[in-house]
Amino acid sequence: MFLLFEDAGKFLAGRVLSEADSSAQVELDSGKRVKVKAANTLLKFEKPAPAVLLAAAQALSQTIELELAWEFAPEDEFSFAELAGVYFNDPPTLEQQTAALLRLFEAPHYFRRAGKGRFRKAPAEIIAQALAAIEKKRLIQQQIEDWAAALGQGQCPEPIREQLYKILFKPDKNAPEYKAVVEASRATHTAPLDLLQNVGAIDSPYQFHWRRFLFENFPKGTTFPALAAPLIQDELPLSAAQAFSIDDSSTTEIDDALSVQGLSSGTVTLGIHIAAPALAVQPGDPIDQLGRARLSTVYMPGYKITMLPDAVVQNYTLMEGRDCPAVSLYVTLDEATLEIKATETKLERVPIAHNLRHDQLDAVVTADWLENPSLEHENTPEPLQNMRKQLSFLYRLARHLKAGREVVRGKPETFNRPDYNFKLVGTEGREPVGNETVQISMRQRGAPLDLMVAEAMILANSTWGQWLASHGVPAIYRSQASLLPGVKVRMGTKALPHAGIGVPSYAWSTSPLRRYTDLVNQWQIIACARHGKTAALVAPFKPKDADLFSIISGFDAAYSAYNGYQGAIERFWTLKYVQQQGITELVATLFKENMVRADDFPLVLPVLGAKDLPRGAKVRIKLGKIDEVSLDVMGTVIERLDTPTVANEADSAEDAGEESDEDDGPMAAGPISINMSVTDEGTEPSRTTAPQGDNPSP
Repeated sequence: MFLLFEDAGKFLAGRVLSEADSSAQVELDSGKRVKVKAANTLLKFEKPAPAVLLAAAQALSQTIELELAWEFAPEDEFSFAELAGVYFNDPPTLEQQTAALLRLFEAPHYFRRAGKGRFRKAPAEIIAQALAAIEKKRLIQQQIEDWAAALGQGQCPEPIREQLYKILFKPDKNAPEYKAVVEASRATHTAPLDLLQNVGAIDSPYQFHWRRFLFENFPKGTTFPALAAPLIQDELPLSAAQAFSIDDSSTTEIDDALSVQGLSSGTVTLGIHIAAPALAVQPGDPIDQLGRARLSTVYMPGYKITMLPDAVVQNYTLMEGRDCPAVSLYVTLDEATLEIKATETKLERVPIAHNLRHDQLDAVVTADWLENPSLEHENTPEPLQNMRKQLSFLYRLARHLKAGREVVRGKPETFNRPDYNFKLVGTEGREPVGNETVQISMRQRGAPLDLMVAEAMILANSTWGQWLASHGVPAIYRSQASLLPGVKVRMGTKALPHAGIGVPSYAWSTSPLRRYTDLVNQWQIIACARHGKTAALVAPFKPKDADLFSIISGFDAAYSAYNGYQGAIERFWTLKYVQQQGITELVATLFKENMVRADDFPLVLPVLGAKDLPRGAKVRIKLGKIDEVSLDVMGTVIERLDTPTVANEADSAEDAGEESDEDDGPMAAGPISINMSVTDEGTEPSRTTAPQGDNPSP
């Protein structure tokens, strides 16, 4: 005897070995033996063989017209045998009964299951809806197949072009556009990115990178709502200092300035003046919500996305010719020994005498000019000449502060690689389109003006960090436990040492117009300046405030994404520069296995033919094909230019992954990944793309 039964939604048949009241032992054609409960038994039969019955019934079931079967079916609950008797003949054959069972089971939109082998007709309106859904699914599948076929033939359907970034970076795996790309990718044995590039979905490599960044980080666009900047209501005293800022010419968010008072008196007062939006903007305000949503200004060659609306920024920026509200740190120093005697924080209005632009003055303000009063340059601007003594003192102080930090670090900061400036000809504030002529100029790290601002900002961030901690007021700190390879810079709310910089604590506080962490810390600093030892009771953020940890988490993620994009887009413009200049060969230095760094512009690339060369070897490289979408290029070593006896080792501090943090400082991060599987190496991000005072190093 044979048995037809249901098992986990499948119909099986086999020979009965033994049978009891509640179950039976059945052997399938495969030889497998199963225990079948009586409740799952549907038919018993002597012949034909199970395989023959199921094959014949399956073929017969496809001849049953569902619409007709639904019309013939009883209105009340019925069995599959009853329907077979109505549809075929009465009594139905074993094959007809099995066919009816299979057909009923596979058509739940027509017939609902009501128990062991029993069914009930579905309402007509439910059938109509189900049939419409089935037809829709069929049409979608047909559309997927048509799109996949078009992609395979080198054509890009418009719906796929419109969904390009979503398909590649945040796919809805149930969307037909995504399924079509996957199907075409499998059929053509081509990676999805390469496939879409081949069919012309990516018409502009620059726009590909730009729109991808916006899609991932600014899905609602980069425009701001119309908001008025709140006014500073405090009656602030006017400072006696005459301050000046040092920034790049493109900087509009001027949030730090310096002043020097008391020269030749034996006691000098250094003023570090920071724009004070936190005097007007309060946590939870509409302007604060904008800043917290973006967390930082995004920098890139020829363009930037500001953290705050420009109309708001201009109310607080330290513009020359104005008495600007500021949070000022005054550092009293012994003029001869440069020993710090006292520090004081004030909320005040500071006259801004000058906005100096270092890219226009670096050639004048050299170490020789600052240290040798007899040295004169032709056409030195009069304001600069009048400030020469102040700048000379600041340069001497900066070198002194740097040397002191190096003692704490346990080794000197050695940065031999230059920074690079990127200029896109003709953009002047408009969004680049990707075909602009790019100019790349070299700028050596540690130029005097850079060093002055860098050391002043490090001093302010470290001093304020310690001051906040002494008042029991939490802040957002950056710390690094040691200089050992792999020890990363961390963000937290405790005043811990920063080994990379060589300071006991480091709280970003000097760029509140461009970095949200600095705005948060400025609120805390203002609370200390106003309330002293009771500041912990009234500061916006209390110890162990969950909101602080939320800000740190969001900032870390956003800042990493922004820096990654800056590195990627600078690599794009570097590759564009190579193409525009017709560069096919270049001189480079090997800095790790099979990786070189160009000597004259910021390009890092893998090479062939460097297997036995030592680190630091100087070589001539022949460039291969450039891919502007993957940002990929490879080179081949064609000549070694030095000899083993004079090969210079690359700077171990830089290439070992040593990390740093100073605003405007001479340190910078290494190659940046653009988070694409096609490449892991990028050009080193320019630290001069960002305005002075906001060096975007990790």
